[in-house]
Formats: sequence, structure tokens, C-alpha cells
Amino acid sequence: MTRKPPRAPHGRGALSNPDNRFSDFSSELTDDGWGSLEALAEETKPRTLLETDTARSVISFNQSPDVPFDRSINPYRGCEHGCVYCFARPSHAYLGLSPGLDFETRLFHKPDAPELLRKELSRPGYRCQPIALGINTDGWQPVERGTQLSRRLLEVLDEFSHPVSIVTKSALIERDIDILARMAERNLAQVMLSVTTLDADLARRMEPRASRPERRLQAISRLRDAGIPVGVLVAPVIPALTDHELEAILEQCHAAGAQTAGYVLLRLPHELKDLFSEWLETHAPLRAKHVWSRLAEMREGQTYQSGFGQRMTGSGLWADLLRKRFEIARRRLGFGRLPPLNSTRFKVPNTDGQMDLFSF
Repeated sequence: MTRKPPRAPHGRGALSNPDNRFSDFSSELTDDGWGSLEALAEETKPRTLLETDTARSVISFNQSPDVPFDRSINPYRGCEHGCVYCFARPSHAYLGLSPGLDFETRLFHKPDAPELLRKELSRPGYRCQPIALGINTDGWQPVERGTQLSRRLLEVLDEFSHPVSIVTKSALIERDIDILARMAERNLAQVMLSVTTLDADLARRMEPRASRPERRLQAISRLRDAGIPVGVLVAPVIPALTDHELEAILEQCHAAGAQTAGYVLLRLPHELKDLFSEWLETHAPLRAKHVWSRLAEMREGQTYQSGFGQRMTGSGLWADLLRKRFEIARRRLGFGRLPPLNSTRFKVPNTDGQMDLFSF
């Protein structure tokens, strides 16, 4: 059951707080005769709550053939950016919370993550491979300004000469250019900026607390100027809503300094389908039917495909056309690949005060 307030929450992507799929009960708003609905209508600016996430480890491993990494670190659960299309929203159900407003207002962080990371990297059996930082939810979302958790994780990775890849849609990444540039000199860092649309008004409604499109372009330029390998990820591509911008996004990001590019088709697992439908009917009602029709044509009649090889790019005529458009634009603009990250420099720092045998 969807618990939708009388007015859309200010500065948030989701319009409601639906019960998660594991709930044993459902709820809905009713008028109790005491003006409670009217009072709820005034609560149009829900506050962000940051809570502690206790964990014994910070590195998560995967065997997915769809992603170019086998391990990642997610400093936060939930994301204040509030992107209504975010594929990670349903993961909040594992915390007993809603993938709607809870996902962008009830956040969890791991304040001891840098210390835990240092311990994990120091284990005798650890074998170094690039770590993806902040993949499920953005490591440079607004609360990062205060916690500096992702920055402290970067400091540990720099200390161990451990390679890292980053995907973000936040210009806050510029704050950490000093660390990233130092790591890039050793082929230890690369960054992908996610750009969904160049339409500032659409971005404001669809991803309300993420950096504006022009700021992301500026961040690409500043990272490139600092010698940090950087690319663009057009994600997600939303059929009949943002897909017409594909070439323009690639062109502007290339002009800003992006060296490589990729894209991901809209993914709507679990509760996300209803959340996105609610957003479409509110913010783009005249395009809603077209979006669903085109998405179904790219997902074999479904709104979501979970199978490897299709969940990122879809299938069928329209998916093939999107893929060809991307490849033509990529070749025309001269996008290449980022230099491979170097895992051979990894070294556990000497903390006992003794010099290494060959450190002369």
C-alpha cells in the first residue's frame, strides 16, 4: 500500500513511501477527523536522518559478468540525491524501510569504515584487484560534506597504493582531486561521472539533490585538467524521456574532457516500477504511456529484466537501435578506454617503525 502525502515533498524524488515487499502488513492514509491529513500536508520538507550502520567488513564481493569489478565499497545505504529511477531503492527493504522517501531521508553510514578497510587490506590472504567505491549508492552524496567518509576511504586506499574506480553524479568529487591526482600518477584511480540529462528542469525534478548537469560537466573538466582519467556514464537512458539526448550528452561530455563513455538502460526492479510510474504520472503525464510502451519493447514485454547480458542494455529492435546510436557517436567523437588500473603497486604499509629490508 502506498502512503502518499497530500502534496509532493519539497526537494525529494519519490512522491510516496510505499510499504516494502517484505512487510507483514500494509498501511494507508485516512482522515481521523482530527485534521491529521491537513497536518501531514504541511510536512513537505522531510528531514534527512543519518544513522550508524554496523558492519564487520566493508568490502563486498560479486561475480556478476555485467560489471567490470569483483569488489566494491558502499559507505552509505540510501542516497540523499533522491533520483527517482535509482535501481538501489529496493535494497532499503532489507532494512525494514521503504524504497520511497525512506531511501532518500533515512540514511545509514559506516563511520569506522576506514579502520575496517585498513584491517581487511592488511590480511595476509588479501589479493589486490580494483575496488569500486560508492557504486550502489553515491559515495559523494550531500551528507559526505560533513562525514568525509569517502574521502577517508580514499586516504586508506592511497596509503596502500590500492586501485579504485568511482562512479558519481556529484561535483563534490572535486574536493578530493588532491588525493585522486596523486593516485592517478600511479595509475590507481579513475572516475566516471553519471549524466542522465542536460535539461536542468528535468534533472531538478528527477534527481533533485544531485549536482546540476552543468556542474557535472565542469567536474569532468576539472578532473581531466588534474590528470585524473575520467569518463561519462549516460545512466539511466529513459526511453521516450531522455533517450533523445544521448548524442548531445556524449558530445558535451567529450568537449568537457571525458575520455571514455558508457550507458545503461533504465532498470526498474521490485517496488521501483510503481515509484517511477507515480513520478511519471505527476511530472510527465503526456509521455507516460509512451515511456512504458517503449520500455516494454526493449525489455521483451516486461518493465524489467534481471538476466545477465540484458539487464543493462535490454533487447529487441529499439534496444539494438540505441546500442548502434551509442556506438556511432562513440566512434565519431573518438572516445577510447581509460588506462588500466595498476594492481601491482599494492603494499601493506609498515606500521612497526622498522625499515624495509630493501628500502635504500
